[in-house]
Amino acid sequence: MRPVVPLLLSLCMLCWAPWAQAQAQRVNRCTTAQGETVFTDRSCDALGATARMPPRGDSVGNTGIYRAGCARRLSELTGQIRDAVSLQDVNRLSSIYLWGNVSNAAANQIIGRLESVVQRPLLDIAPVYPEVAAPTPLPVDPNATLVEAVEAAAPQASRPRPIGLRLEQTLGTTATPARTVFGLRRQYGCFWITL
Repeated sequence: MRPVVPLLLSLCMLCWAPWAQAQAQRVNRCTTAQGETVFTDRSCDALGATARMPPRGDSVGNTGIYRAGCARRLSELTGQIRDAVSLQDVNRLSSIYLWGNVSNAAANQIIGRLESVVQRPLLDIAPVYPEVAAPTPLPVDPNATLVEAVEAAAPQASRPRPIGLRLEQTLGTTATPARTVFGLRRQYGCFWITL
């Protein structure tokens, strides 16, 4: 019996060492005043940040985001819309709607419109871009080379940001097309839809 006790004690010490080391190297998830997530081995207070618990494990659909979170990327927002329509869940769709400054009567109308959106089969979600006026031609220096003239006359290649999302759907089981355009708003560091 005596040889067993030292063996058990040494086994306990071997198991304790990795656990103690893992506890010593604990990683904290913190949120800064700017809303950024920071992972550190120091305390959140030392960074001037607040501790943040990791989100729960119940993810929404296959988008990889959590119900408690918000869509920080446009792809996350479109994933949330797809999930809400595929599940015919108006509550899920209304959770990504920007409800600020909406009266009770207007809210009832909006819920009715969102309900009709989730009841129709979804074919596609496409971004809506702002109308861009044609650029006015710039005067070209008559002494410029052909390459310089082309570079001076070429419009700046900056793609505008989308201002909305267009849902292409059908009415019920028919092939009759239906289209809904949601406006896009960015508030609180997240994307939201509006009607």
